Amino acid sequence: MAVREGADVILVVGATGLLGGLIAHRLLEQGHRVRALVRGGPGAAELRSAGAELVTGDLKDPASLRAACAGVESVVTTANSAQRGGADTPETVERRGNVDLIDAAVASGVEHFVLVSALGADAAGPDPFLRGKGEAEDHLRGSRTAWTILRPNIYLDIWVPAVVGPALAGQPVTLVGEGRRRHSMVSVRDVAAYAVAALDPSQRAGRTLVIGGPEPVSWRDVVALAQDELGRELDVRTVAPGEPVPGLPPVMSGLLALMDTYDSPIDMTELSGTSGIAPTPARTVVQELVRTTASA
Repeated sequence: MAVREGADVILVVGATGLLGGLIAHRLLEQGHRVRALVRGGPGAAELRSAGAELVTGDLKDPASLRAACAGVESVVTTANSAQRGGADTPETVERRGNVDLIDAAVASGVEHFVLVSALGADAAGPDPFLRGKGEAEDHLRGSRTAWTILRPNIYLDIWVPAVVGPALAGQPVTLVGEGRRRHSMVSVRDVAAYAVAALDPSQRAGRTLVIGGPEPVSWRDVVALAQDELGRELDVRTVAPGEPVPGLPPVMSGLLALMDTYDSPIDMTELSGTSGIAPTPARTVVQELVRTTASA
C-alpha cells in the first residue's frame, strides 16, 4: 500500500526481529511511514524493499538513538536480549538501552511511546530480564510523553520452537522441572495486532495492557499437542531449575526456570472483546511449526 499523504513517521525498534518485523510490515500495509532502527542483516533488506526507511543504530549507542528519533511522531520498541547473548544483555538492552531510547524520544518531542515489556516485569524482581523491563516501564511512566505499555505473556512462536523444536529433528525435548505450570502463552501475531492498535492517536491514555492466549497451557500440554501433530511420542527429559537447557542461551534457560515456579493464567475475554483481536490458540502455533518444518 502506498504511504498515506501527510502520514507521520513511526520508529520501530527491533524491526528485524519476529515481533518488530510483523509490526513494521502491518504499519506499512496500512500506509504509515515507518522508520526502522537496524544493525544490518537480511531482515534490513526486506524492510527496505517493503518501503521502510532504514537508520543504522543500536540500543547500546545513545547517539544513534537520538538521530533515529529526530522527526518521529511515535516510537514502538520490541527489542530484547533473550535470544542474543554477547554484549546484548538485560542490562544493556532491557534496562539501559530502553531508558536511553525513552530519553532520546522525549528530547526529540516524540508524542507517543509504545513499550513492549513482559508479564512479570518488576524493577525490584530477582530475574535480570524482568527487572530490566520493569525499570524501563517505571522510567517511561515518569517521562513527559504519552505512553502505552504492553505486557505479553511468553511468546508461543519463539518458545515452542525453542523447547519443542529439537523433537522435529529427532532430538529430545528438555523441560525445566516437571513442566506442569500453566501459562497463557501468546502468539506474536496477537501482540503485533495490539501494538499496531495502540499506535492509534485515540489510544494514548497511559495504558498497561496484559496480553495472553485463549487458555493457559503447560509445557506438558505443548508436548502433547506436538505429539498429536507428529503422530508419535516424544523423548522428554528434564533438568533441575538453574541447570542449563541444551541449545538455549542463559537468559532463556533462566526464564524457563522462573516459569516453573508459578502459573500465569490471563482472562482475555474483556480485552479481546473490546479490541476485536481473537487470541490465537497454542494448537495453531504448534500445527504451523510442524507443517513448516515438514515442508522445509
